Amino acid sequence: MMPVSTSFDDNAVRTPTPALGALLDRWRTDSGGAYRTWFLWDERLKNFRSIRRGLEAVVAEIEAGTFGTAYRGSSLETVVGSIAEQRQIFRGADHAFLWKPKLRIPDIYENTENQRAFGRFLNTCLCCDAETALIDAIHALDRHAIKGLGPACANLLYFLHPTLVPPFNTAIVNGYNTLTGARVKLGRWDSYLAMRHGMQTLMQQYRMQFSNDFGAIAGFLFDIGSGRYTAPPVDGDALALERWQADLAQVREESAASAKALALARESDHTHTEIQAWLRDLGRALGFKVWIAANGRGRMYGETTLGQDCLVELPAGLEAHPAADTIRLIDVLWINAERNTVEAAFEVEHTTSIYSGIVRMLDLAFGIREQAAQAYFLVAPDAREGDVRAQFARPAFNRVTDLNLSFLPYSELRTHREAIARFGTGLKGVSAIAHPLR
Repeated sequence: MMPVSTSFDDNAVRTPTPALGALLDRWRTDSGGAYRTWFLWDERLKNFRSIRRGLEAVVAEIEAGTFGTAYRGSSLETVVGSIAEQRQIFRGADHAFLWKPKLRIPDIYENTENQRAFGRFLNTCLCCDAETALIDAIHALDRHAIKGLGPACANLLYFLHPTLVPPFNTAIVNGYNTLTGARVKLGRWDSYLAMRHGMQTLMQQYRMQFSNDFGAIAGFLFDIGSGRYTAPPVDGDALALERWQADLAQVREESAASAKALALARESDHTHTEIQAWLRDLGRALGFKVWIAANGRGRMYGETTLGQDCLVELPAGLEAHPAADTIRLIDVLWINAERNTVEAAFEVEHTTSIYSGIVRMLDLAFGIREQAAQAYFLVAPDAREGDVRAQFARPAFNRVTDLNLSFLPYSELRTHREAIARFGTGLKGVSAIAHPLR
């Protein structure tokens, strides 16, 4: 393995200090910081398997020679787009992959050999689970010196191996340099690997405040690099420390304003929960047993949890399947009470990426065909129907046409659910108000 070149002295990584520990404690409780708005966000966890599946499709297309010569409309755009939609920390993640004709970068669309090297890199990272193999794959890609293709790829790797590689963007780099006094440079793999090493050191020093998932420390550095927090003085100067403490107190006061933005995000989550509750109650009224997504059943709705009196285990055939962890995250399943098979699957996409929901449905549909649902419904605000249909037009979703998949608008569910519950049978009522997508 090539030696890791660092752009700074390892001694630049600060030793543990009470001030930095206090900042980390404050950051973990900040309602507007990346820890609570992104790292603890349920939707973050939903994306890991869907992004892996998307990257598998990218590799397959490159190997088959069908990837094409453009970013727009490609399977790669679908995957990177689902990353870029995740809160503020990943906003702009797609910029590095957009084709820039004047600069002719990133050179993986018109240069076939570079495209294949990129495909081999992704395939290696998909197949391995060891740190050494990942670092070797990064060095192998770096040796190709593909113009315009740098450590932004780490955002893809993070969703494959969150405990082995951190995400990478300008704010994270700026935060790291500010905190440690390092000089990490954008666009260089050696600098990225050096930063990764320094982040590992910090994670070990502050292991009680950081997760072993690199997303936590990346979120902390993002908040420093984007200006939300000022790093404690490196030299321990008493006057500088006093000024920093005053700045931290000001951030604490400004957090009240940030809480308003978080409340809006939580309102989206509340609407999502409300729609799940509608589907739960409707399914019960129609005589089905109901499964609520494992990461949502504990949410409060009214005076009880969303998962109250719902199934606590999937049907046996699904529970034992390798994709069970993904299927457990499908928002709502209606289970035939006699046959113990899935009758309908519902994914509620209020504001989040449509992509990950479709991947979970595909896992259910094609993972165990005898357990596949009779019908699949993408439930979303009426205004998102155009976006949904545009997504289904992508080549990456060609297998979705094999599903009995429909778009179920909020307004139709809101208007007709009570009548369906009183007079409907089976799936007829829901299917009547849904819009077929094939």
